[in-house]
Amino acid sequence: MEQFSNCIVDISYQQTGAATAVNTLGMREMQVLAYESRDKRFLLIKAPPASGKSRALMFIALDKLVNQGIKKVVVAVPEKSIGRSFKNTNLVNGGFFANWEVPPYFNLTDVKNEQDKKGRFKEFFLNSKAKVLVCAHATLRNATKELSDDTFNDTLLAIDEFHHTSADANSNLGDVVRRVMYHSSGHIIAMTGSYFRGDGIPVLRPEDEAKFFPITYNYYQQLNGYKYLKNLILGYHFYHGSYLDHIGEVLDTHKKTIVHIPSVNQRAATGLGKYQETADIMTVIGTLDHKDYNTGIYHLRTADGRMLKVADLVEDEQKERNMVQAYLQNIKDRDDVDIIIALGTAKEGFDWQWCEMCLTVGVRGSLTEVIQIIGRCTRDCEGKETARFVNMIAMPEAEQAEVKVAVNDFLKAITASLLMEQVMAPSWKFKTEKDDDEPHGDLAHTIVVEGLKPLSSAKTKTIVESQLDDLKAAILQDDMVVKALSGSTTAETITQHLIPKVIRDRYPDLNEGEVEEVRQRVLLDTIIKGNDIVDEKGNPISTITDDDDKPSEGNRLIKIANRFINIDKLSINLIDTINPFQRAYEVISKSVDAKTLKVIQDTIAEQKYDMTLEQAITLFKGPLKEYVAAHDGKVPSVDDPDPKVRELAIALQKIKNLKQRKLSGLEYEE
Repeated sequence: MEQFSNCIVDISYQQTGAATAVNTLGMREMQVLAYESRDKRFLLIKAPPASGKSRALMFIALDKLVNQGIKKVVVAVPEKSIGRSFKNTNLVNGGFFANWEVPPYFNLTDVKNEQDKKGRFKEFFLNSKAKVLVCAHATLRNATKELSDDTFNDTLLAIDEFHHTSADANSNLGDVVRRVMYHSSGHIIAMTGSYFRGDGIPVLRPEDEAKFFPITYNYYQQLNGYKYLKNLILGYHFYHGSYLDHIGEVLDTHKKTIVHIPSVNQRAATGLGKYQETADIMTVIGTLDHKDYNTGIYHLRTADGRMLKVADLVEDEQKERNMVQAYLQNIKDRDDVDIIIALGTAKEGFDWQWCEMCLTVGVRGSLTEVIQIIGRCTRDCEGKETARFVNMIAMPEAEQAEVKVAVNDFLKAITASLLMEQVMAPSWKFKTEKDDDEPHGDLAHTIVVEGLKPLSSAKTKTIVESQLDDLKAAILQDDMVVKALSGSTTAETITQHLIPKVIRDRYPDLNEGEVEEVRQRVLLDTIIKGNDIVDEKGNPISTITDDDDKPSEGNRLIKIANRFINIDKLSINLIDTINPFQRAYEVISKSVDAKTLKVIQDTIAEQKYDMTLEQAITLFKGPLKEYVAAHDGKVPSVDDPDPKVRELAIALQKIKNLKQRKLSGLEYEE
């Protein structure tokens, strides 16, 4: 279990302790950063799970209540279990001027107090003594439908996991945000671990987002500054058949683990139903000794005699589910629970500091979901040096009717793994020329690039400083980019045409000059983070230092495919000739067998072109045969400069793929 056969990323951190050290007010590094901007009306706090966003909100909210004229605070979380992150907290003992207190009557996430939540929400605004309310997103959406906009005057609305909002006109949560912004005097604090939606719809409209002051604290800052956790492993485990037949290969019962099973609509689902899948996983864990009917916790005896406590969050029966959630909300010791089995819960904001591993079955829908799940096991905790995220993904089967589904699964897995590696790597700063008059800062992570356009506006600075990873996620999940990366499209076409198109679609208010500024940073950041940094001898390094602890004059190189490039002599012209996401396909070729990889590559190549089977057959029977006869049996190439010849090559590939599917029993409808 210590080594995964399909492990993609293994990252080590320095354990500086900075991320968890507190100042005289009891604030950690990220919370200090956020508190410095507490006077802003609209704050967007983007920080990883477990970085302390909940307490940062408490500090800012209390200051707004005491010093900024705010009368009430409403905190909205995506699910009830996350409400425990905002429970009563003693902040005075740490040096702050007030404690965070939530009246039980207005804690609408308490599973023991479920009655008339919408009514209590409305009552909160009529009670002059009530200051703080905590509720679920659903309660906020439903209750505000019956309230006027001016209800939120002098109110701070804090929305946890803000990516649940949407710029879409039909988004109820997004509508609440716009009402508070434009039709009340209320303030908003938006908190999220990843400002990205899997459906591609923006979280906010550009004109709304421009009003928010961004606070960004990245994964690398957090993990590098932990005291105990020093290693993070991201693994992708590919399997044939049913995941239940293979889950024992990766489920280590010695580690505190959250298992996320697939939804019934996912390809990884077995068809047995979620309850049977949960029961089968418990059988893999051990034999049922007894169930505690006061807590809902199962006690399972492992094959080697250990007794494990297992929580079932897949169960839908309300009383049973509330009992288990109440138990989990009050765990205080490492031995209170060993394994949690969940479906749609225990992701965002779920606080279990002892969790060492997240085992997730099936491809997740977006980078946001992957980051949130990983965040369950990356909390700093004494005795926990290594955190693991393992994603079990089904390989294409010979009997599968829709190869396209499998191909899409693989591409999502590769996208998530590459982006997570980049999110968790150090941030590099790029300059146009060396300037000794400027403060040096972290010279080891500063690179001079010839021809780099300086950032000319606040918009591009915000994108580069706080949204670059989310932009890269959008690029890597764009259909045209994915197809181009897997085919014979030149690096110049990808870098100079397809990537700028995604940037324009995501940021329609940027002019062409600003698009180019962002494009250059996307390429530079992706290439530097996506490749090994080595010394002149080819040995992997993070930084090169001399005895004075300053960057040395030795060469720093990056390895791209089979060539080395000196990163101190980078130029934009050079960057444009490199496929920035080439490593994705290096990863996939190492992770799957040759037969499976061939299926994936052939299917992608075919999907890349808009040609019906009828068109392909017509070309095959006529012009294609004529071409082969005229060229002494040579078949046309998709790389030919003549578009008519390329069209013949595409037709030939489509016919070949059809023949292969028929031979393998994989034929499907067009």
